[in-house]
Amino acid sequence: MEEIQHKFVGIRGVKLHIAEIGNGPSAVIFIHGFPEIWYSWRHQMVAVAKAGYHAIAPDLRGYGLSEQHPQPDKASFNDFVEDTIGILDCFQIHKAFLVGKDFGSWPVYLLSLLHPTRISGVVSLGVPFFVPKPRRYKELLPEGFYISRWKEPGRAEADFGRFDVKTVWRNIYILFSRSEIPIAEKDKEIMDLVNPYTPMPPWLSNDDLTVYETSYEKSGFDSPMQVPYKGLPEDFAMDDPKVEVPVLLIIGGKDYFLKFPGIEEYVTSGKVKDFVPNLEMKSFPDGTHFIQEQFPDQVNQLIISFLEKHAS
Repeated sequence: MEEIQHKFVGIRGVKLHIAEIGNGPSAVIFIHGFPEIWYSWRHQMVAVAKAGYHAIAPDLRGYGLSEQHPQPDKASFNDFVEDTIGILDCFQIHKAFLVGKDFGSWPVYLLSLLHPTRISGVVSLGVPFFVPKPRRYKELLPEGFYISRWKEPGRAEADFGRFDVKTVWRNIYILFSRSEIPIAEKDKEIMDLVNPYTPMPPWLSNDDLTVYETSYEKSGFDSPMQVPYKGLPEDFAMDDPKVEVPVLLIIGGKDYFLKFPGIEEYVTSGKVKDFVPNLEMKSFPDGTHFIQEQFPDQVNQLIISFLEKHAS
């Protein structure tokens, strides 16, 4: 990935690490999820740059080489939204395509709702747009549900603290690559769900693991987990939200997120189109939560076709 360039830019009082490649007239901004960094988009960045686009992928604040929020307890998804607008302004980009994955899809959708004139189109990996109900999963899933566990003060810290950074990151990646929701038994912790002899997914190399490990040795896990897991629920006050820009939703048939209560039916029934009328969906039956790393060539082709279709 030597052709990918790196820089630091000051955005809203925080120094963000930015990876970029390509100099085409249209920009594509990639927003990662957890436990990822810019590197999870490496295959897509190179591909869209070769197709004539300017690819930009930040480490979100608190992740990787980016600085954390100056007041971590006040960090929110809105920071990611405003940081992305700040990146567009910094690079003097009036309008861009957005690609998001996992919780990174949420700020991407919010941007398309709040700043539709700045967005050419959205690609989401694994996560459809839906009106959030913060307590929905806590009420419908067992006590050992990983998000519920990670929201408990001190629980994740004690669990993760038994292992080195490499082992924790590796365990999370293995867990999230499975088709079942991570749920621990009452007397067990989330890290106990992974046998230490379980191999990494075949599409992730030791060199890849080293990049991620090095990143998390700098950031630790507390800051990255703050917004998606440890922060307070955020109110969604928008009435009758409609994502009007074109959206491509790419889903892995074995993505554990489909097992979240109501998600698969919401997607397959077409109910999602009530909120996203200009929606195109593609599915990979064997795709997991990390579909862009698992099937990079196929995902790249879908993204580039979408960009070409909606480039102005």
